Amino acid sequence: MEREIPALILTPLGRDATVAAGILDQAGVASTICPDLGALTQELAQAGCAVVAEEALAHMDLTALADWVSRQPPWSDFPFILLTLRGGSASTNLIEVLGNVTVLERPFHPSVLVNAVRSAMRARRRQREAEAYLEERKRSEEHQALLIRELHHRVKNTLATVLALLRATAGSAKTVDDFKKVFADRILALSRTHSLLVDSTWRTAALADILRSELSPYDDACERVHLAGPEVELSADVAVPLGMALHELTTNAAKYGALAVPEGRLEVTWDVTEIGEGRVLTLRWAERHGPPVEKPSRTGFGSKLIQQVLMHQCKAALRFDFDRDGLSFFLELPLPATPANPAPEQSSSANPVSLTQPLLGHATRGRAPVAARWEP
Repeated sequence: MEREIPALILTPLGRDATVAAGILDQAGVASTICPDLGALTQELAQAGCAVVAEEALAHMDLTALADWVSRQPPWSDFPFILLTLRGGSASTNLIEVLGNVTVLERPFHPSVLVNAVRSAMRARRRQREAEAYLEERKRSEEHQALLIRELHHRVKNTLATVLALLRATAGSAKTVDDFKKVFADRILALSRTHSLLVDSTWRTAALADILRSELSPYDDACERVHLAGPEVELSADVAVPLGMALHELTTNAAKYGALAVPEGRLEVTWDVTEIGEGRVLTLRWAERHGPPVEKPSRTGFGSKLIQQVLMHQCKAALRFDFDRDGLSFFLELPLPATPANPAPEQSSSANPVSLTQPLLGHATRGRAPVAARWEP
């Protein structure tokens, strides 16, 4: 450490500078000889201390040096070792200019110089440690302020979402009990997505984890639900609205679609494509062998919610197709080139869901899009 941060030496008369540098070198202390006051002043910021002969500063313009000393940050008090002649006394004005001064009267034993320099270097290191601590504290405070602003932003968004769910559910519910159940289910879906984000310090949530949290209650020994796709980490701004949309799809399938009957099957596949400097998530939700489907005569809250959160908030393109055999939902959602805040640890879906395993009793991959259904 001492060899990396040198002690500066300014003793222009005779061989004093060479002798002092040799003494420090033998003691394992790095040093740099400065030819003049200007060079010394320029090197102060990178040095551990400065050994200066009083005569080197006599009759010199000390303005630049005094300015550097006065502009030191609060943590800094640069140490100077001032060498005086025997019988003389250091100039009061000079001591005031330098500030943190240790005065050594020449001649002195080499060990005196070594001890004084080591003490000064140790004090400078402590000052640097104080600087690092203050900088870290400043970064911590800035990060805390950012987190508070982010929390405020997310709480406002969450409350707005809850209010929208409340109003829409109240407008579509036929009874109080119906309102309670539908509203509670939607709040729980929002909570599950939030829990996945909290596990990663609100950085990302895995798409497979969001799907599993919604669909696991409907999957049984018959393997009614099949998921296939690569690992995809979604930022909070995408995970929350997509989680809400998937909940609406799941609720519809459980009430009216493939998950409402034992023989029903659901296949969800997804992939990510690199396009220019960004990525696009493509997702296909396909229900089969459920109750016969009829195209709805009106648009319900579920479809409105999906369109609002995905098309308007996430700039996604989506499509519902209708066929008597089951609902198919198609989604194209733009993603950043890389997650904005990658999670520090892998989620439980770190391994991609296999794309090679059969998804249904018959092959569906590569077929033309099948029709889809949506409950009003």
